[in-house]
Order: sequence, then C-alpha cells, then structure tokens
Amino acid sequence: MAWTLPPAIGIRHEVHHGDRVLRCFTDRPGHCYAMFAAAAERQPDREALVCGSLRLSYGELALAAERHAAGLAARGIGAGDRVALLLGNRVEFILSLLATLRLGAIAVPLGTRLQKPEIAYILDHAGAVALVHEADLADRLPEGAEVPALRFRFAVGGPCTGAEDFAVLAADSTESLPPVAPAEDDTAVILYTSGTTGRPKGAMLAHLGIVHSALHFRHCMALTAEDRILLSVPASHVTGLVAVIMTAWLVGGAIIMMSEFRARDFLALAARERLTYTVMVPAMYNLCLLQPDFDSYDLGSWRIGGYGGAPMPEATIAALARKLPQLGLANAYGATETTSPTTIMPAVHTATHADSVGWPVPCGDVIIVDAAGREVPPGEAGEIWIRGPMVVAGYWRNPEATAQSFTAGFWHSGDIGSMDADGFVRVFDRVKDMINRGGYKIFSVEVENALSYHPGVLESAIVAKPCPVLGERVHAFVSRRQAAGVGEAELKAFCAERLADYKVPESFTLLDEPLPRNANGKLLKRVLRGRLDARPV
Repeated sequence: MAWTLPPAIGIRHEVHHGDRVLRCFTDRPGHCYAMFAAAAERQPDREALVCGSLRLSYGELALAAERHAAGLAARGIGAGDRVALLLGNRVEFILSLLATLRLGAIAVPLGTRLQKPEIAYILDHAGAVALVHEADLADRLPEGAEVPALRFRFAVGGPCTGAEDFAVLAADSTESLPPVAPAEDDTAVILYTSGTTGRPKGAMLAHLGIVHSALHFRHCMALTAEDRILLSVPASHVTGLVAVIMTAWLVGGAIIMMSEFRARDFLALAARERLTYTVMVPAMYNLCLLQPDFDSYDLGSWRIGGYGGAPMPEATIAALARKLPQLGLANAYGATETTSPTTIMPAVHTATHADSVGWPVPCGDVIIVDAAGREVPPGEAGEIWIRGPMVVAGYWRNPEATAQSFTAGFWHSGDIGSMDADGFVRVFDRVKDMINRGGYKIFSVEVENALSYHPGVLESAIVAKPCPVLGERVHAFVSRRQAAGVGEAELKAFCAERLADYKVPESFTLLDEPLPRNANGKLLKRVLRGRLDARPV
C-alpha cells in the first residue's frame, strides 16, 4: 500500500546534492520564498497571518517583508549570509524569516529557552552576521569577542543597548530589490539539533527539501487555501517552521499564531478562529482533553490533527475519536534531518494502525537495516534509514558528523523500527533507549502504550535501570492524573495482564507532576535517566 496521487502530480528521478539520485515532484516551486510569493500574487487580499489582534493579508505581509529585506540589504546582508532569529512565536519571526529568504540569505532559528553558552556557540559556529532577538533575552547574548562575525543586532519588543530597533529596518529601507532566486540545493535554513551528546549539529535544510516537505503535507493531508492553520509549537523548531509556516505559504492558507501553548487558550483560539489543521505533540492533545470544559468549545471545523515527536497513546486516539468524530488524526514521523515528515499516517488508518507512524511520503525511501547495513525482511526490526529530496545534505561545517550519519544519501535515524508488507512503518525506540534485559529486547513504546490505558496514568516514560545481573531492568516514570492516586502494585498488575513478564516494569517512580520536556514538547528521557542514576542505592 502507498499514497495514490492524482495523475497530474508527476514524480521523476533527479540528481541532487552531488551524487544522490532522488525521486522528486516534477511540478514544484523553485525555492522557499517562491512559495510565499506565489500565494501573495494569487490572493493578495486573503488573510495570511493572525497574531493577537493583528491581522495581515498576503499582500500586506509581502509588502512588510519586502521593506524589511531592503533594510537588511542596505546594511550589506545578502545571499548566503546567515541571519539568526532568537524570537518566540510572533509576527517579527515571520517577517525576519521572509526578509532573509527574499535575499537568498540563510535563516538560523534559535529556541528561546537556549542559554548564553548555547547561543554563543551556535552564533559563532554558523558565522551569523545578523541577529534578530527578543529584547528581554539581551542578558543571554554573548559578548562581541565571542561572535566576531556578528555585525548587526536588532531587538524586538523594546529598546536594547547595543541593538537597533527591528522596526527601523522597514523605516530605513529605500529602493526595493527583486527577490533572489537561489538554487534548489542551496541551504535555506540551518537548524541546530538538541545536542544531547556533545555540541549541537547544524542541519542544513535546503530549499529543495523544504519545498518537498510542504508538498508532502499538502498532498497527504489534502490542504488548501481554505485551511486555517494554528501554530502552537515553537516556530524555531522544524515542525513549526515546515509543517505549519512553510506549508501554509505553499497552500495559501492562514497562519493563526500562539505565543506559547496553554491548553485552555488553545481551545479558545481554535474555536474563535475556526481552526482546520495543526500539528502538535501528543502531550498537547492530552492536556486539551484534561480541560473540564473541553466539550463547551466549538471545534467542528477542526478536520486534521497532525502529531509527532512521540507515539500517541492508543487511549488518547480513542478519546479524541469520541469527542471529535470529524477530526482525522495523522501521525507524522520525521526529524530535523528529514525536514519534518518521513512518514505520514492516512487518517483513515490511524484507529486500526495506532502502533504505526504511517507510510513513507511519496518521494521518500525508507529501509530497515541490521547492524551490518543489510536490509531486513518485512516485519523485522532494525535501524530506520531514510532517503529523499527532503533529507538534508549534511551538517554545517561538520564533515565528520555528516560522514558518520549518511550512507549513499540515506540518513541513519538512530531509531529502531520495522516496515510491514503493506508499507506501514513502526518506530519502537531509539537505539540508545532500547532495553536489553538479560538478552530480551524491550521497546519502551510498547510498555508506555500499555500504561496509557490505565485511567490513573496521565503519561509515562520507560527507561533502563542498570542491573549487575541482567544488565538492564525496566523502570517506569509515571505521571499520575491525581495526587496520591494509583500505586505501584496496581500498575504492575495492570501491565502483567497485558505484557510478557519480562516487559513488566520492576520498579516505578510515581510523579504528581508532568514529565520533563524540551521547548518542542519532546520527552527528555536523558533527564529521567539522570534522576534514576542519582537515586541512593
């Protein structure tokens, strides 16, 4: 089974990024800014962006981006220069991104939760010549000597010593320059990975990859200019940047922007703005369902709920089906290195294939390989390797990491999974997170799914607990729905009814607070493992 596209949607093999032979859409925009420019020309009066009380049409947004680009160009910033964006979800992020892309420069989004040493490293490593930043984050910015390439700083949200007011860019602009048309293989965005081990790596997202990812979302989720797309994840993350912003530009839909996610605010905004499509992590859906007045919000226009970053508990899928029967849930599995989606689950199969992340996207190739790099038979587990026009060329100024992570255009995901004869991909665990209990391999997602059905469990995370006899044992961190609620014995018995004995957690940490997550909503198992290691023996 695979995606069926209309006959007019052609796919052919092309050579990109040196010697990679990739399946590509024949009809596509040439670069990222072209997606936005085409929508602005086609429908200048259609709403493009809603942020608080501000509403901008495509025509108004295009004019503002043109003026800000002219301001950057007047300062000598042009094609290939790196412009860093240390901004939250606000209009200025969109304007900075558009202005950068219009010049053929490279955007370097940074998460607003990064601290001074992380910001200094990324700015220096990327060789950023300009930084647009939140004024209230000025105390986290490095000194000039730490970032010698950085020539310009623009503050948003108030005055800031050593920085120009971002608004001056548009006011200072004089003659507008036509948009630059970069080559498809040129880098459009550098996104730095979280760097859980060692320094973060800068994934080079090409125009080719971003355009294809936006096309994959459009074709697989049937998006149109009528869609109203809510951005509730950080714009600086690949999901917010590609799955929401860039995809909205491609189809000509409206972006409804939240400064940060709060379940009650999300529900109110979704109802007021007639949300039709969004992408969130499963925990956000759970937080929405926990709102006691959930049923009072009119969410009848919400037709597609994308999710990724973690498995959606089967219990959550069932609850959403009861509450919002018109909502199609679509798992989108991917990574920064794959410019967002690698697989997408057709909504019609979500309920029957809740343990799968869907089919490979139309132009993507997924293979499952063993430790020797040999493809395994359908249904068998191995590491997931991914190739396609959406896969990055490599890491910025890091040829060693690039060589280690890519083979013949395939990116080594580090995820253990399988693909069945019908093309459904399953992701069991990270290679480093799989538990080996005396030779028995245990995938954490299977245990977490079992726990999700217990009414007292809000969420759970399974990690390996070191054992001198068996090597590793199964430990469960459980966030309970009510303080002093369910106990360890009850949870162990619950799992024993559903799992093989060696998979049942042998120890628990019961929490009356949410599990730790990063700014993008991704569960931080390394933090949990650190808590386990720090416990007294």
